[in-house]
Amino acid sequence: MSETVRGKVAIVTGAGQGIGKGIALRFLQAGMKVVLAEKDEDAGREAEAELRSQGEVFFVATDVSSEKDVSSLVEQTRARFDGVDALVNNAGIFRTPVAPAKLALEDWNDVLGVNLTGAFLCAKHAAPHLAERHGAIVNIASTRALMSEPNTEAYAASKGGLVALTHALAVSLGPLVRVNAISPGWIEVRDWKKRSDRVVPTHSREDEEQHPAGRVGNPQDVAELALYLLSPAAEFITGANIVLDGGMTRRMIYRE
Repeated sequence: MSETVRGKVAIVTGAGQGIGKGIALRFLQAGMKVVLAEKDEDAGREAEAELRSQGEVFFVATDVSSEKDVSSLVEQTRARFDGVDALVNNAGIFRTPVAPAKLALEDWNDVLGVNLTGAFLCAKHAAPHLAERHGAIVNIASTRALMSEPNTEAYAASKGGLVALTHALAVSLGPLVRVNAISPGWIEVRDWKKRSDRVVPTHSREDEEQHPAGRVGNPQDVAELALYLLSPAAEFITGANIVLDGGMTRRMIYRE
C-alpha cells in the first residue's frame, strides 16, 4: 500500500498529539508528505521535530474553528507542496461532563466549533484542491456518535454530526473526492501526548477483556485504517463510517 500513496500530500488536523500524531507518523512511514495542523504550538513544534526524521513534515499553527486559519493552512500547504491529496479531520476537544441543564452555551459552541464546524471548514477549503488530484477525506468521528455516557451531549452531537457530514460530503464531492469516517472506541493516547503531559499507560485485565479483540486500541490502529481509506485500494468506499473499537460496542452488557 505504501507505494500507492508515496509522494502524496496529506493535511492532518490535531496532529501534535494523540491519534493525529499517530496518523502523521504512519503516513510519513508510507512515504507521504504531511502537514501537521495543530492549535497547541508547543505540541505542534515538538511533533514536527520528532517526526522530521521520518520524512517531509511541516507544522502550521491552526485553530480549525477559525475560517481564516483554515484558509491559511490550505494555502500554506499548496505553497510548500504544490497541492493536496488527502485531508484527515482529526482535531477535537472534549469538555468535562456536565448535566444538560447546566451546560453553558459557550462550551456547547466551542465543542461543536472545533469538532464539527472545523471539519466542515477544512473540507470546504481543501475540496477544490483535492478534486484536482482525485483525493480523499477521512473524518475521525467516535463511537460516541452511536452510544453515550451521561452528560456528554455536546461531544456526542458533534461526532454524530460528523458522521452525517461525512456522507453528505461524499455525495456532494463525488466522484472526484471520496469521504469516509472512522469512529474509534477506546484508543489509548496518554503515551502519545506532548512530553510535558506524557505518561506510561497501564490497563487492567477488565479493561482488556471488555474488548472482544482482547486489548485497548492505540493510535496505530486508527492510522492503518486511515492510510487504507486514503489509498487507491479503497476507491469504491465513500460515505462510510467504519467503527474501530475492538468489538466493544457489539458486546451486550447486562447488570446483575
